[in-house]
Amino acid sequence: MADEKNRFTKMAEELKEFRIAILAGGPSSEREVSLKSGRAVEAALLRCGFYPVFIDIKDESFDFLVERDFDIAFLALHGRFGEDGTVQKKLSGLGIPYTGSDDISSRKALDKLAAKEQFMKDNIDTPGHVVIEDFDRDISRVIKYPCVVKPVSEGSSIGLSVVFTGNDIRKAVKTALDYSDKVMVEDYVPGKELTVGVLENRPLPVIEIRAEGGIYDYNAKYMSKETRYIVPAEISKELSERASEIGLRAHMSLGCDGFSRVDLRLDEHNRIFVLEVNTIPGLTSRSLLPMAAKQAGIEFDELCLVILYSALKKRGK
Repeated sequence: MADEKNRFTKMAEELKEFRIAILAGGPSSEREVSLKSGRAVEAALLRCGFYPVFIDIKDESFDFLVERDFDIAFLALHGRFGEDGTVQKKLSGLGIPYTGSDDISSRKALDKLAAKEQFMKDNIDTPGHVVIEDFDRDISRVIKYPCVVKPVSEGSSIGLSVVFTGNDIRKAVKTALDYSDKVMVEDYVPGKELTVGVLENRPLPVIEIRAEGGIYDYNAKYMSKETRYIVPAEISKELSERASEIGLRAHMSLGCDGFSRVDLRLDEHNRIFVLEVNTIPGLTSRSLLPMAAKQAGIEFDELCLVILYSALKKRGK
């Protein structure tokens, strides 16, 4: 434990000479959650003795770089612009270190179809799927029930629906198309909802999520008081180790770096399926990565410090 404290102290000392900006908000449907994450990070860094600049990004322009007064960017931007590689590519071009994965990995992870294709290529189990682009197409012939309908390029389960009969499929597809040009219809995997946080490219303790009705959608994530988080997950040691290994494999499969959160389903036959990888997971009081880190003995302030330090470490600064 003393060694860990010394490590965090050393990180803080090395970072003291850099001016830090927290980029949050953004133009995506996840703007409000992003602002909460950003403010939580800001408070943590203040407690660590830093004086970060908080930048609320309101559109997809790069006006915040016109009079840049920072050396490192802590990205708390969820969804489009922040997780699709746009801001990462711009910062890389300017030689500005930033937290998290690069633009290529970020873009692939947010695009659920591209991520799924990569998982299949790397022999990582993921639910079967079809992609729908045309709402007027007779989609009933290519779908089996129950199924999960989701936008191809959205996070936080926005636009997601679980559909049990053909009577509800068109409504679900229409809802998802409000957020993306393409819709993914996945096979529903009955069983347990698990998530594996990855920090410094190592898995954190597995979390089991128990949502009301068994559906972990936007409401269950951010609104419902009935959602329960079991840390560590109430599964066998063998299954926990396997979930950790699969979560890390999915993280590495997409070329992610530093940290991420991998969402999984454990079915009744103990088969584990990867749903998606979140390259900038939430950092709010209800967020899962901080829960997993705490279980591993890493408090929130230390978690933010490790994430920030990774921006320098991986770029040889």
